[in-house]
This record gives sequence, structure tokens and C-alpha cells, in this order.
Amino acid sequence: MKSLNDAAAMQLAIDCARTGLGYTFPNPIVGAVIVNAAGELISEGAHLGTDHAEVIAIKAAGIIAEGTTLYVTLEPCNHHGKTPPCVDAIIAAGITRVVYAISDPNQMAAGGAQALRAAGVEVIAGVMESEAKFENRDWLTKIETGRPRFIWKIASTMDGKVAASDGTSKWITSELSRADVAQMRSQADAIVTSTATVITDDSLLTSKGIGGNPVRIVMGNTPLPKEAKILGLDAETKIIASREIQDLINFAIERGFNSVLIEAGPTFGTALLRAGIVDEIVLFQAPTFLGAGIPAIGDLGITTINERLDFEIASVDLIGADIKITLLKSNHQSESGR
Repeated sequence: MKSLNDAAAMQLAIDCARTGLGYTFPNPIVGAVIVNAAGELISEGAHLGTDHAEVIAIKAAGIIAEGTTLYVTLEPCNHHGKTPPCVDAIIAAGITRVVYAISDPNQMAAGGAQALRAAGVEVIAGVMESEAKFENRDWLTKIETGRPRFIWKIASTMDGKVAASDGTSKWITSELSRADVAQMRSQADAIVTSTATVITDDSLLTSKGIGGNPVRIVMGNTPLPKEAKILGLDAETKIIASREIQDLINFAIERGFNSVLIEAGPTFGTALLRAGIVDEIVLFQAPTFLGAGIPAIGDLGITTINERLDFEIASVDLIGADIKITLLKSNHQSESGR
């Protein structure tokens, strides 16, 4: 069996954590693996909304957890919430070494490292911290800003058009890209769209069976047709009869969402971008051109180059014939977006 070093074992824990996307809100995604003294993998666990990752891995390891190393993406909790403290389970299992990536920024749950050290457990912090933070960026954004992370999905041509001049748009991107979007939906806690988009596209906005379906949020004052697909029983749908962005934020905070996926046209998406709450843009570009047509982003009120909205490229992937670009809002920009 392959011997794992700290980085390799933590990468496995990060991979486990990723499987919890869409299932854990209002809590973070967390992954854990247990490795013996020879560096061999014994067990793994992921938080999927019930037991914590550490507890799942400990239960899977059984009595052979004693004397092992636990790798976990987030500092083990030290408080009684829906479940007992993970620190207690770690100590009771006889685990002698704990390696974690992210120190818990939630003061209610923090203090796990200190409690473990007090019990004689060796603790190492910060292993692959940046990688773990990237995967847990939804929850970390919520902790930092007090609201969920908003991710705008755009499908456009190479020249930035989302529809032709006559309004037709299906299908700009490929079937593989649309399957990738369904995967994104399964990992989101909620999707927000506008009444105009629902009336135009009449989409289900589900994960198409890939995973769980997020809560669907429809904003706007225009009544929806009674036969609109989004009003079906495939997933919960919340109608917010308002155009006030704060009403959307308030609902998302009330529900404890970690992430909200924006699937709407340029008018609504641009309004959210202009308001400064778009934290991430996932842009699918098809290798095609329209020349004239409807641009992906409308007027942002920018009149000079110094007012531009800067994003950082996190990744660029080929999805079939299309390009998928993930853009993160630059850290130097304020919540106002400027």
C-alpha cells in the first residue's frame, strides 16, 4: 500500500470534503482521513450534513484508530452543536496526531487545537491551507461577509454575446457544458433567477439527477405562468416579489445558505454585479461568434478605466469544445465592488 506524506493525505481529505458541496449548509464542507504509522490509509469521511467528517472516519477505522494520524480540512470543533465535540471523539479513539488545514474562524466552534494539545495530542496546523480554503470558499465567504457567496454562471459566445439580436440563445454552449452546469447546481445551496428569465426560458433549474436540487429563488414583480416548470415539485421554489437585492440577501441569510448560483440574463446579473455581491463568475465560452447580439454584461456605470471591476482567473478548463473560466473577485476590491 502506498505511503502517504502530510500533503498527499491532506489532498485526500480535501477531495472528500468536496463531496459535501450542496449538503452541509449552514455548516462548512469538511473531509477527514486516518493514516497509520506507516503512512497507509485506514479510513476516510466527509461531512454530508449529519455526522462530522472526523467522526465518520473514526467509526470506519474502529479500534485500529489508536496511535494513528488524523488529517482534516478544518480544525476539529470543540463545542456541542447538533453533535458532540469532535475533539472528544478524537481523544477517545486514541489518535495521537492531528493535522489540519484551516483554523476554524467561527469562534463558537474554535479551540479544538488547544483542547487536543492539552490532552497530549500532537497538532499541526496549516497543511495545504490555501487549497482547503479554495474548496471551502463558500462557507468562508459567509463567515467573513455575513452573507452567502454569490456565483454568476454565464454562457456566451467568444465575443461575449448571450443571445442573437432576435433574442434566440439555445444552445450557445455544448451538451457537455450544460452537464457541467448541472453539476454546479448540485453543489449549490440555492439558485436565483428573475421572472423575466423564467418566462423566456422556462427552465427547471435542477441538477438533472446528478445530485441534490438546490432551492430555486425567483425574483421580480411579474407574475409567472401557472404552468411554469420552476413551480413544479422537483425542488423547493421561493418567489421574492421584489427587485430589491437586499431582500434576496436577507432571505439567503435567513436560510443559512453558503452559496447561491446566479442563473439569469444580463439585466439581473449586471444589477447584482453592480451592487458588489458577485464573488465569482463561471464563464462558459463557445467557439462561435455573433457580432451583433445581447452582451453578457450590461452597463455597470463605469466611465473610466480606473473604475473597472477586477477579477482573478482561478482556473481555465476545456469542456468539450467550450472554454470554462472561473473568475474570483479580487481581494483588493471592497464589498461595493469598487
